[in-house]
Amino acid sequence: MKTTLPISKSWPAPAKLNLFLHITGQREDGYHELQTLFQFIDHCDYLDFHITETPEIRLHSNMSDSVPDSDNLILKAAKSLKNYTGYYGGADIWLDKLLPMGGGLGGGSSDAATTLVALNALWNTRLPNAKLAELGLALGADVPVFINGLAAFAEGVGEKLQNVTPPELWYLVITPDTHICTRSIFQHPDLPRCTPKLHMDTLMSNKWTNDCQNLVTKEHPQVANALSWLVEYAPSRMTGTGACVFGEFEHSLQAFDVLAQLPPEMKGFVAKGLNTSPLLARLSKLD
Repeated sequence: MKTTLPISKSWPAPAKLNLFLHITGQREDGYHELQTLFQFIDHCDYLDFHITETPEIRLHSNMSDSVPDSDNLILKAAKSLKNYTGYYGGADIWLDKLLPMGGGLGGGSSDAATTLVALNALWNTRLPNAKLAELGLALGADVPVFINGLAAFAEGVGEKLQNVTPPELWYLVITPDTHICTRSIFQHPDLPRCTPKLHMDTLMSNKWTNDCQNLVTKEHPQVANALSWLVEYAPSRMTGTGACVFGEFEHSLQAFDVLAQLPPEMKGFVAKGLNTSPLLARLSKLD
């Protein structure tokens, strides 16, 4: 008799912030060398998984109109794990998409990482994190940090990680109503590409900046407006290649007070910085 496995629910795919982002060069293959600091926040997409005995992998979400299945990182992640391990079965996957797309919060990469981590556990394929990160890197440069699950200083294209513990501050994140293509920013001729490489200790103690910020604010007035408003209340900058910007606060009440003053044409949320991903806590519940 076939057994029906229960749905494994509420696997978080947290957002990340780039607390700083420096572009230190461009390789011959076109990829950019970076130095950046990743920290998670407690604002997440959520995925549910139902393991099946049939080989199909099916995604159920409201994203099909905006992201075709052929480009969806969740499906790519599941298929890459299945192909690498030779796993015979499949899965139905449900996505509750809460993170904005094209916002620099890493939502697509985080979804892919959670898919790899969850299915590796639920399929009992038992790949080590290093191999999952290798599979993830083929999907996107940010995927390994989400698989690793710890705040990290990153170099290379973002895959060379050193775990760090920056202060877990509160953030007000503003989500401008514009979609920014990461590829177009990295291909732009005006993007700075020669910021000097610095030792991690020096970078951790310097003022934090984002090398993409000036270009994006010139090209996208919604981002410029959000940043100019937020910087009046707190140290603020852009994450990733945008469009989201964030301000730093010591206490949650400060962040919520500023959120209450947000102009009606802007949207945002308050989140807590996390040096350990909630994905790791969810994974531990299976042990």
